[in-house]
Amino acid sequence: MTTIDLGHLVQPDRVHKSVYTDQQLFDLEMEHIFEKAWVYCGHESQVKEVGDYFTMQIGRQPMVMVRDVDKSVKVLYNRCPHRGVELCGNQSGNTGKGFVCSYHAWSFHLNGKVKAIPLVKGYDGTRMTPDNPDCSMVAAARVESYRGFVFASLSKEGPGLVEFLGEAKVAFDDMCDRSPLGEVEAVPVCHRVVQHSNWKFFMENQLDALHPSVTHQSTGVSARKVEQRLKKEKGEAPLFFHYLSTFASSFDQWDSVQTVNFKYGHGILKAYMGLRPTDPDTVEYEALIKNAYGEEKGEEYLARSIHHVLIYPYLSVQSPLQQLRCLRPIAPNKTLSEIWHFRLKGVPEAIYERSLWYFNLVNSPATMINADDLENWTKAQLGLQSKGGEWVSFHRNFGGDTEKDGVLYSNNGTSEVVMRNQFKAWESYIRAAIQPSAKA
Repeated sequence: MTTIDLGHLVQPDRVHKSVYTDQQLFDLEMEHIFEKAWVYCGHESQVKEVGDYFTMQIGRQPMVMVRDVDKSVKVLYNRCPHRGVELCGNQSGNTGKGFVCSYHAWSFHLNGKVKAIPLVKGYDGTRMTPDNPDCSMVAAARVESYRGFVFASLSKEGPGLVEFLGEAKVAFDDMCDRSPLGEVEAVPVCHRVVQHSNWKFFMENQLDALHPSVTHQSTGVSARKVEQRLKKEKGEAPLFFHYLSTFASSFDQWDSVQTVNFKYGHGILKAYMGLRPTDPDTVEYEALIKNAYGEEKGEEYLARSIHHVLIYPYLSVQSPLQQLRCLRPIAPNKTLSEIWHFRLKGVPEAIYERSLWYFNLVNSPATMINADDLENWTKAQLGLQSKGGEWVSFHRNFGGDTEKDGVLYSNNGTSEVVMRNQFKAWESYIRAAIQPSAKA
């Protein structure tokens, strides 16, 4: 292994370009960040019935989330212990009362324990007998759920899920509290996008309030023109024009918002989403919320100032719009993002349809908003090959942020404290990998 000088790679106001391109560093990230931290697997509603399963990657590991006979949710390595074949080849489905390997018919209970080995006498005198734990599927070291959102860690060590999430757990509270029943369910089909860039570009971008007015200017300005014309002609414009026109907000407007940056690299972009028009559907919905929680608490839930919540290193949540984007890194220059949409239980269908507009207009692979970002990230990845410079700058408002009790508050919405905080967490993870005595 090549010696890694973290003090050189990550400096207070800049990072070396190799943190986005180097294969050795990527391998360390997979092993010591993604395969040790709490990683989002899916929502409990994706495995409603006994035998329902959903497959995903945790770092480089193929995993399967399944509903067991006791109604608990298990997360197992998607691998037959005999010859290593994946047991679930589809994204999702129902496997009945157990898993059966398609290669040699070894079968397993839903908790992963071996059920039957065909022609078992052939293994007499070997270690591969049913009473050997090595003949069972391996379970994730830890599995926990927060408000229906399932996470797993492949390491027995580290903080519990609630401690890891910290204040960022408001993402799930906010989403669920917008339902009068306090619950959401995942919409079965998600958008999947492969970006030809390092996963860190996505994470940095989500709380970057400087880029929207530049990157998304053409879409935002065009939408604003139509929105203004419709308001002039008809007195109002459909709310979905507002979703896009907001991207044309001025630099000063974006600079007036605030980011709050927490331990482990998590963060919040605080900004009001403007989702409280006075149409009959919204009025009905707000009445349901206040009836469920009371006037004061209901108003608190409806008025939360949250645009994005970032759970480092893989999750971006837009809770007011029931959206979640999860990263599955593939290579230093290749990342899969899953874009999930959730339905609030117990609300008018119109509220679901309203959020669906955002899901498709802003977060789908077909929208110009997503395309703009993907282009920039690809260009950034290509630009890092240049010999025109060795460093990636995070100097904006350096030294101008406020720290209180370990939390960093931006005094300018466009501060690059977001990136500095993420790399503080990144450095901590990698340092613990190369110096085992160090704590992440």
